Amino acid sequence: MMASLESPAKRFGDLYKAVQMQPIFSDSKTFADGIPRFPDAEILENYQQEKTNQGFDLKAFVEAHFDLPEVLEPTFKADTALPIESHIGNLWPVITRPSDEEDSGSLLPLPHPYIVPGGRFTGIYYWDSYFVMLGLRASGKWEMMENMVNNLAYLIDTYGLIPNGNRTYFLSRSQPPFLALMVELLAKGHPDRMFPYEKALRAEYDFWMAGIPATADTPDLGRRMVQLPAGALLNRYWDDHPTPRPESYREDVTVAAASTRHSTTLYRDLRAACESGWDFSSRWLDESHALASIHTTQIIPIDLNCLLYKLETTLATIYALQGATSIAQSFSQKAAARKSAILQYGWHEEKGFFMDYHFVTGNQTPVRSLAGLFPLFVGIATDAQAARVATVLERDFLKPGGLLTTLNTTTEQWDAPNGWAPLHWISVQGLRRYGHHELAHVITARWVGLNTRVYRNTGKLVEKYNVVDMSLEAGGGEYPVQDGFGWTNGVLLGLMREVLEKEGVENDMMI
Repeated sequence: MMASLESPAKRFGDLYKAVQMQPIFSDSKTFADGIPRFPDAEILENYQQEKTNQGFDLKAFVEAHFDLPEVLEPTFKADTALPIESHIGNLWPVITRPSDEEDSGSLLPLPHPYIVPGGRFTGIYYWDSYFVMLGLRASGKWEMMENMVNNLAYLIDTYGLIPNGNRTYFLSRSQPPFLALMVELLAKGHPDRMFPYEKALRAEYDFWMAGIPATADTPDLGRRMVQLPAGALLNRYWDDHPTPRPESYREDVTVAAASTRHSTTLYRDLRAACESGWDFSSRWLDESHALASIHTTQIIPIDLNCLLYKLETTLATIYALQGATSIAQSFSQKAAARKSAILQYGWHEEKGFFMDYHFVTGNQTPVRSLAGLFPLFVGIATDAQAARVATVLERDFLKPGGLLTTLNTTTEQWDAPNGWAPLHWISVQGLRRYGHHELAHVITARWVGLNTRVYRNTGKLVEKYNVVDMSLEAGGGEYPVQDGFGWTNGVLLGLMREVLEKEGVENDMMI
């Protein structure tokens, strides 16, 4: 059967809704990833004929008509007597997938082998891939790094965006645009090696800059661009489909049922938060911290715009080296304008920190988060701003196991008391860029120490960690804590080999 690019929710309509709302499976992603055994029309016709029969068993019907992803018990057994670096080396084959063969389900096939995060995440995920590549670099796996970048370039060339992941139900949104940083990582300090990816990087930029800019008066206009006073142009997260997420269908419908908001607006804000990678966080909520209050599309995120600044400067570099002077100057000007706008709308002088900006209310949001380290990571903060950020970070965010994600303790996974590997990498590298090496050492040692302690006790490297009480498992989110785990492995190796060793930190700080 030919694969369809439509979401499985659209393909199977009432059947899909019935399966997800009963629910037949504890994880909504199970049916979203199912592979039809028969043509869609035949399955739907059978469903209409059989659903009113006495004793109709919906689960049995689904199992007869779909091949479902197997829930496999992990066969990999960790030997905790091994150094953690050896453990990660042994894990690479476990979370490696071969190039895909096309099927009739929701999979978007990829032409090259790739690394998956692990657990329930069995495909490639966009922003995870950058942090996975840090570990691949530390392990000397350059061919796999190239495979990862080539797969992402293939996705944007084929579909016009790098989707959240290689599933059809992700084709309406992307994730934080790390492609320029991945290409830079692969180039190993030789900018000319970025030339083969100019087309993909330009397509990435065009995706984020498509549409008519929204304004405070027309926040539902356009897509990912926002026009601010005095002509400043910045970006937000978005999703092209204001419907329940197929992979979290019941969860979204349940939130909408408890809300007085228009469901399409709510669904788009939920999906936009998924494009941010921070699904979910108090960054996107009002002071009630209720998920139904989510308003992601009204917020200009500091991290997104820093990454787009990096994309603009990378394109300027490539075009300058290629002799395309006028295009290079255009992108340099775009980057300079974005930098100025980030500093104007993102810096909170009183709090001494970079914040998200709510363009509808015309104020910065009240939530301080590790997204505020991105201006240091990409080098647009002033030295004085970086020093103040470092002070806030040490005083308010630093805990026994590393850094809090936000200062709000909620039931959402991208809030306190949880810490996440990618944000530790961004924070440590941002601090080191501005010479705050001592604080970077402390953060690195605490994070590596927590990862190591959990590994020694459980044999696992997991998706997220409780940095406040290191005896507890991280919580929150729509699914249990996942083991694997791609970006945890990558950041851990990167910090151990490229930060601690280079800076001469004693090994006993990592235990």
